[in-house]
Parts: sequence; C-alpha cells; structure tokens
Amino acid sequence: MSSLSESLIEKWFNQKGWKPFEWQRNVWSASLNGEFGLLNAPTGSGKTFALFLPVLMRWIDEHPKTYGELEQNGIQLLWVTPLRALARDLEKAMQTAVDELGLPWSVQRRTGDVSSSVKQKQKKQLPEVLIITPESLHVLLAQKGYDRRFKTLQSVVVDEWHELIGSKRGTQAELALSRLRGLNPDLQVWGISATIGNLDEALGMLLGPDRPEKSRIIKSGIKKRINVETVLPESVETFPWAGHLGINLIHKVLPILEHEGSTLIFTNTRAQSEIWFQQLLEQKPDLAGSIALHHGSLDHKIREWVEESLHDGTIKTVVCTSSLDLGVDFAPVDRVIQIGSPKGVSRFLQRAGRSGHQPDTLSSIWFVPTHALELIEAAALKEATERELVEDRIPVLKPFDVLIQYLVTLAVSDGFEPEETFREVTSTFAYQTLRRDEWEWIVQFIQSGGSSLSRYDEFNKAEPDEEGRLRVYDRKIARRHRMTIGTIAGDSMLRVKYLKGGTLGRIEEWFLSQLNPRDTFWFAGRNLELVKIKDMTAFVRKTKGTSSKVPSYMGGRMSLSSNMSDLLRKKLHETIDGSSTSIEMETIKPLFDVQRERSALPDDNELLIEKSWSKEGCHCFFFPFEGRYVHEGMSALVAHRISKLMPITFSIAMNDYGFELLSDKDIPIEEALEKDLFSDENLIRDIMASLNDTELAKRRFRGISRIAGLVFPGFPGNRKQGRHLQMSSGLFFDVFSEHEPDHLLLQQAYDEVLNDQLDEARLRRVLQRIAGQKIVLKEVDRFSPFAFPIYADRLRERLSSEKLADRILRMQKELKKD
Repeated sequence: MSSLSESLIEKWFNQKGWKPFEWQRNVWSASLNGEFGLLNAPTGSGKTFALFLPVLMRWIDEHPKTYGELEQNGIQLLWVTPLRALARDLEKAMQTAVDELGLPWSVQRRTGDVSSSVKQKQKKQLPEVLIITPESLHVLLAQKGYDRRFKTLQSVVVDEWHELIGSKRGTQAELALSRLRGLNPDLQVWGISATIGNLDEALGMLLGPDRPEKSRIIKSGIKKRINVETVLPESVETFPWAGHLGINLIHKVLPILEHEGSTLIFTNTRAQSEIWFQQLLEQKPDLAGSIALHHGSLDHKIREWVEESLHDGTIKTVVCTSSLDLGVDFAPVDRVIQIGSPKGVSRFLQRAGRSGHQPDTLSSIWFVPTHALELIEAAALKEATERELVEDRIPVLKPFDVLIQYLVTLAVSDGFEPEETFREVTSTFAYQTLRRDEWEWIVQFIQSGGSSLSRYDEFNKAEPDEEGRLRVYDRKIARRHRMTIGTIAGDSMLRVKYLKGGTLGRIEEWFLSQLNPRDTFWFAGRNLELVKIKDMTAFVRKTKGTSSKVPSYMGGRMSLSSNMSDLLRKKLHETIDGSSTSIEMETIKPLFDVQRERSALPDDNELLIEKSWSKEGCHCFFFPFEGRYVHEGMSALVAHRISKLMPITFSIAMNDYGFELLSDKDIPIEEALEKDLFSDENLIRDIMASLNDTELAKRRFRGISRIAGLVFPGFPGNRKQGRHLQMSSGLFFDVFSEHEPDHLLLQQAYDEVLNDQLDEARLRRVLQRIAGQKIVLKEVDRFSPFAFPIYADRLRERLSSEKLADRILRMQKELKKD
C-alpha cells in the first residue's frame, strides 16, 4: 500500500482478524479526496470505521513523523449522534482504535449525562474527537469563544441521519452545520443513513440546496439477511379482534426466550413494556435476575446498568421500547421479538437489525400480533422486508421556533451579525425559502418580543452592540436560555424517587396528578406506593401486592405509514383473487369469512362503508386502511360535510384501518355520497371548519412557545407544573390571536396541525384515490370483524387495559352468536 496511514490501518485490521470491505475502501478514498457525501449502510455493517478512520488517516499522512507525539491538537472531528446511548459505545470503540493505532488523541462525548467536571475541562480544551447530540452542540454554540474552540475542526459526521430527518432535532443539526461551515468554508461533512425512500433528498438536507460538486451517495450494497417469523394464534376464532397488549400469546413467547443467547422484546409504548415485563415474571418467576426493563423514562443509571448487563451476558432478556432502536452496540443479540405492529417498515427493519448486529450475520425477528387484524400487517411486513420497501423521511421546512431559539443561542455567546447569519441560515435545506420579511420579523422578535410583548423586559432579549452584532447582555436571560436549549417537547415529567434511596426515572405529570397518596402503581418493573408529591418529585416506597395502574404516556400511538397502507390493501386483494401464499393470511381466513358473511371484504379498488344500529345510536364505519392520522382528519371532514346536509352531531372513533361516526340520529350517508362526500375540492377550508382548529393549534403552540423561549419551565429543582406552562402558552396564544393574528409562531401552529397532525398532503392523495374507487355501502345488523376494533378503541379511552380486555372478549362472544 502506498501511504503510511493505509499501511498502518491495514496492519491494524489484520491484527483484529478483519478485512476491509470494498465499500469501506471507497468511503476512505472519497473522504481523503476531499469529497462530501452520505453513506448508506445497515446497522452493524462497519459503517462507523468507514468514516472515522479516514480522519485518522489524513492526520497520520499530514504528520508522518509526529503523529504519535502527545500534543494538544484541538478538535478534528465532530461526530453528531441522535442517541446518548449510542455515544457511550462509540466513545469506547473510537478510543480503543486511536490507542491501538498509536495516536495520543482523546475521544470524549458531550451529552446531557456527562458530568459537569468533564464539561468544564472541555470548555478549556476540546478533545480531538467529540461525540455529541444536536442539543449539546447548540449548548456549545451558546458558550462565549466557541469560534476559537472550533477553529481546528476539519470534519463533521452526522450518524443515523435518517433518524434526525423529519424532526426539529434534524433542523437543529442543519443550523449548527451552517454555523460551523461559516467558521470553516472547507469543513468536510458526511452523513450515515440506513436505507430510506428518499436518499438523494436526504443528502440535500445534510449539505444544503447548493451542495458541493464533489458530493455523492456511497451504498454499502449489503442486503441485510432478515428472517421474519410470526407467532400465530392456535385459532383466530378465539383470538381477540381488538386490543393492543398481545398478552394472549405470552405462552408462545416464553419458549422463544429459552433459546440460547440474548433477546430484545420491543414494545411500541413504555406502558406496554412495563406490562410485558410484569406478566413475563408472573408467568415464569425463574426469569428473575436474567430479565430487565429499558425505556426512556427510566433513570439513566438504570438504563446504563441494563445495557452493560446485556453486554456482559448477565442479563439475557430485555423488554424495551424505541430507547434501544438504534442503539447500544452490544453484541451479540441473538433475536428480536416485536410485540404489536411497529406501523412502519423502516422501524421494523431497524429493530430486526439489532439481532445479528454484525456484517453477514442473519437477523431474526419474531412478530407477535396483539389482535387478529395485525396478522395482515405481519404479512405486509414480511413482503416489505423482502423487497426493502422503506418509507421516505419527510423534511421539516421553516420551523420558526427552532430558528428563534438558534438566534438567541448565538446572541447569548458572541453575538451575530444579521446579514451574515441570514446568508448562513438560508444555505440550509430547511430555511432555503425563508423570506426577507420573515427574517426581519424574527430578528425584531428576539429584540422586542414583537408588537404584543414589547413592553415586557424579559422578551427584549437581544440588542445591537456598537458593531451591529446582536447580543444578549442580561445574564438571567442568558442562563434561562442555556437551560432550555432543545426541541424535544413533551408533557411535564416528575421525578420518581424512593423516600430513602435512588431515583427510578420520570413519569408524566398528568398520570401522577390522578393518584392520591397510598395509591399503588407499577413502574420500572416494581410495584410502588405513592407517598407524596413535592417539588416536581413523586416520593414512593416499594409495596407488596399487585396494581393494575401502569403509567401511560402522551403521544404513545403511532400511525400506519403510507407504504404499510398500500401493502395492507395489496394483501387483501391477494386474498380476494386467491393469489395469496402467506401463512398469516391463511390463518386469518376464518375471520375474513365472517367479514364476507356479515358485510363485504373490500378489494383494492373499493371503499367499504358499513351502517348499523345499536343502543348508542346509528353507526357508520368507513375503511380506507390509511392509518390513524389520516383517519383523524378524514373523519372530521366527512362529519362536517354530512352536518351541512342536516343538523347532526357525531362521536368519532378511529384506528389504522378505518373510522366510525356515531350519532343519535339516522346518518344520511346515501345522500352525502351523492354530494361528492370525498371530494378534495375546498379541502383545507372544510377540514379547518370541521375541526376545532383553534384548540388543536393551541396544543401545538404549547411546544412551539417553549422552543421559541416564550415560556420558561423553571430551573432544576424548581420546575413549573405542566398546567402552569399550559396556561402561560395558552395566554400567549390568545393575546397573539387577538392583537397580532399574523404572528409567525401562530401561523406555524396552524401549519403544524395541517401538515404534521392531519397530514393534509397524504389526505388529499387518499381522497383522489377514493374518487376512482367503487363505494360499497352495506347495512349490517351487528358489528363486523373490521368494525369491532374501532368500536373497542372508543372504549379504550374510558377503561383500564384489564377491564377493556375482559369487555372485548365478552362482546366478541356475543357478536359470534348466531
């Protein structure tokens, strides 16, 4: 090999018993050649070394005689990762590599769980390699003198870029990159992404609309081998038609855990993970000591212990949520079990890839349906896995709240010059369409709070210095801002702590507010009694006995992706035309027979509507199979258009397969269908009229106001209660609505409702598809297998999980009677 660095790397690989892949060599070559790009490679393929090693190689070649001498070289590589858990393992792997290659470099991480003493040392001198989250990178940009610390920076790698796209955290990353490029126009930027449907667009989001000529996507070409098995019920006739826990199949999951090696059991919500952990121990007590729980609300010390125990083999089984999606690079994990549908192909593949987490190894995943219709999703996921039909990641465009927070970040540190910063900001993908008048409004807003708040000093944050740079001089405002940097919004969280002892984690305030002292609940795999709540901390003690209360969390429900919706309708079509060879579709066939007998089985060119009566009134069920979010907007739209024909009020329920309109009056569905019920004309006007759009926008505004710095959640140990924050943000919303209706943050709230919550673009496509379909209207005398889960979902809002499960089984038996 020609260069010193190549021979050193080759020797190191040989010592490890490794051999570089050709695609890794291609990445090394491109990086050393000064190119920019996006590496597309699956989890566990060696992607980290593909982009980490070229930074070391360049240094060795530029310092052939002194590369091994101890110096303070300044930061060379910034490695941005979306997960703190990922950062810990990267730090270990990278430090081992530089040590074994003889480079006296330091690899450190800068995340929320790093000690303050380490952060203080980093303030004086950054390591050569810094692993960091987007939030912590913005915290560094809020420190005075950050430009001096970053002056030696040569390369940035954004890991798991596909996880950041489509979120405000991704926008944070884009803005940080724009500032770092401003400091060093030659800064080399690479991203790492799993396979997504729009890789080319993902590259544009990373590098900006005017991306460098020397930029490209390099694909590993590795097709991850994944074996998907479905845990099938003995009989679909006795399997629940509705539900979300999946406990009915626990007896079939236990034998899988007896296999040699380790298992991850993925659930879709934190509450579901707690219930499965509890039930597994009840069903098989000798699992105690070898099984653990891992989710984002547990204290980080507990999570770290679980990760280390899984790594060293102490723990064999972990029940977890998305907190281990990307992960912790523990190897090997031998198998994955997915409880309930993950609703998207990408998420399923990501989780499957946690097993066989090395190149060329087989990944094994078992899918456990939680109710009968999820067998269709199981069949769809199998096909999607085989054909790699992964979803696009839709970019976030022009979130004003993130930009306001970022500008205050710059003003808090060394200030910013508006014209220069405008050029940098508009060089990003997210803000490429930012208009000059919008920019000027935002700059004015951080100086005066806008026309509505100009009289209040706390919103007069930035002011120009003698050179025209906008700065924050008020130390209290600066301190408050640094404490609240970030875009992850959620309900207020209370710490859960033993009266005497350690912290267990955090639970959303709305759940704990429903409990009284001496009430018991299940959390962190323990049965706990609430003693008292004080200073945003719930003090608890262990208690014996059982509790049915498990904390649930807002935003826990996911919706079918468009890819999954298409595949579901395809699977139904294959059943109808007899071409299906799927074991899952064969298993669910008796249920389809009941559906045909009672109503109809809709083909992919049909929309089924069922009308029926009960003690509650008149029910109309619609089955577009388009996912909960689309059905939320569509059900409100249909209800609104019917109500224009006659005075009528509705109760609305929905799931991923369809939605229900319930009224105490006869619903004039036949007349409505004659009036272009599903037309996409005047869609935005009708959908905004159909919903309480003000209330929806007000909910969105709560998160926006926090990110933009309008409301302050309080200092650590003195946090404001969630209802106080809600009242504050609601007050701002009302003031702006009345006195400043063109307020950009107000506009953003309404845009987010339309584009994110209701997915207007997808809803429009669905309505256009329905316009070309045959409407099949059936009057039925009782709920069909398709309708029953939607009805049960409405009950779910009122009953605990256990009571609901009993009620569903009882009603299901009634429905089956002739």
